[in-house]
Amino acid sequence: MARPRVARRLAGLALVALLASGYFVATAVEQRRMAATQLSPSAAPAAAPPRIDAARLIADVAALSAPDMEGRRTGTPGNHRAQAFILARFRELGLKPAWAGYDQKFSFEHRSIIGTVMPGRPAKTAYPDATNLAGLVRGTASPDDVLLLSAHYDHLGVKNGALYPGADDNASGVATLLQVAAYIAAHPLRHSVLFVAFDAEEQGLKGAAYFVAHPAVDLKRIRLMINLDMVSKSDTASIVASGTAFDPSLKNLVARAAGGRRLTVAFGHDRPVYAAGGVEDWTQQSDQGPFHDAGVRTLYYGVEDHADYHRPTDTADSIPRPFFSEVAELVLQTLLEADGSS
Repeated sequence: MARPRVARRLAGLALVALLASGYFVATAVEQRRMAATQLSPSAAPAAAPPRIDAARLIADVAALSAPDMEGRRTGTPGNHRAQAFILARFRELGLKPAWAGYDQKFSFEHRSIIGTVMPGRPAKTAYPDATNLAGLVRGTASPDDVLLLSAHYDHLGVKNGALYPGADDNASGVATLLQVAAYIAAHPLRHSVLFVAFDAEEQGLKGAAYFVAHPAVDLKRIRLMINLDMVSKSDTASIVASGTAFDPSLKNLVARAAGGRRLTVAFGHDRPVYAAGGVEDWTQQSDQGPFHDAGVRTLYYGVEDHADYHRPTDTADSIPRPFFSEVAELVLQTLLEADGSS
């Protein structure tokens, strides 16, 4: 009677080996695909003079990741100070409030898997004071159709006495959003542009999910949602454009926007594990996720994880400024291209 059990074990081991082999093969194939389709940096100068204020860009990151912001964890005084900073800039730029005001209040309860099994850690944490912020520049020709640019402003706060500044994650996205908003406010597009700073991304995309459930504009009128999350730090001067697997036309849009830019644009992180193996699918990893689920066309810009990711060392002084400025210009040009093609 031992032989059938041995045979079953061998068959099981063979299946595990087959699945593992397929996983590693899929990973290698996806990595080669991303390398083959990436856009290389241009050796020539950018086609147009800079439209982004590079000094203000890095100054905004430094301000949002400063010690007095306390890591901007949802509901904390530091998070409220970050809100005030962003609101002041929205008003300074003349953005129109997305609602009766610029703010969308919401509350939620975060459930921790670790807290259910580890003594001393709460299984549930209430967040009664979360806030999304949004401002609008109305379009000149098709104001009812909207391009949405977003970035989350919250981060991890202070943990065990250590400050997590969140310069790249995601003060960089907010600073880019503010610089793009400054340009668009002075040069309105054909379509309206909605600028949204989400709260509670680090708690499970809660701000984006609430916005999708209670949108400031009809979701069906959003022609493209561009989300920014970690856009300033890359040892290889490379930014990832994720979402083109769902809409291949976005690849041409990004390629046009990247023309003349001194950075590398990689396409990927938008395919499931059975197709991409160990190359992570970022579709649900940031605030574009709830919009994607709602059927909104989405594009995500972000860098690969780096040594400072979710660490106290994620500070403004470690950001490579030329690369960061190039990314901000890329984001602005992507909006301009989307406005012209929608």
